[in-house]
Amino acid sequence: LKTPLTSLISYSELLSDCHIDNEDAEKYISVINQQSQKLKILIEDLIEASKVSTGNVTLNKTPINLSELAVQAIVEFSSDFEKNNLELKFTEPDKPLTVFADGTKTYRIISNLLNNAKKYSAPNTSVYSSISESDGFGFFEIKNVSKDPLNISPDELTERFVRGDESRTNEGNGLGLAIAKDLCNLQGGSMNISIDGDLFKVTVKLPLNK
Repeated sequence: LKTPLTSLISYSELLSDCHIDNEDAEKYISVINQQSQKLKILIEDLIEASKVSTGNVTLNKTPINLSELAVQAIVEFSSDFEKNNLELKFTEPDKPLTVFADGTKTYRIISNLLNNAKKYSAPNTSVYSSISESDGFGFFEIKNVSKDPLNISPDELTERFVRGDESRTNEGNGLGLAIAKDLCNLQGGSMNISIDGDLFKVTVKLPLNK
């Protein structure tokens, strides 16, 4: 799947650089490129979901500053939030909070949650995220106001290919939350989702470094 897709993306990019005096052709090339990129993301997510659900993942657990990791992800997503007319507010703890986890996998968890909030938050609202600790665990929490009714249970949302919006016209593929939850469980933590009306909250729990 990945090899022919790489060729599609490469040749569509080459076509984009060619001088083509036809507006329709340029639009078609752009659509091919955009959809190929979406397919690439879907394939990568499918592979990741398959690995984490079967436990076929190598973890490199080390002491990780959870606050620094969250800030890195937030900086990466800040421009996307601004484009979607969303204000992202982050609350850090007074002192560094270190968890014992895989940095790459934990970054993926936070990125998936930020990406979810970016896609599904109501425009012109705030998205709140924070870092805290309690009972030997570090917590990353993110909450937002959903732009669509959440007529679904929290457990269903973490199943593969299930999304909160039934119209399915958005770019999401229903794998982000499932992958994040599995990655939390593999690291000895957990992920909890709560829904209160249109308020959507996710809490990630990871073991503190002892």
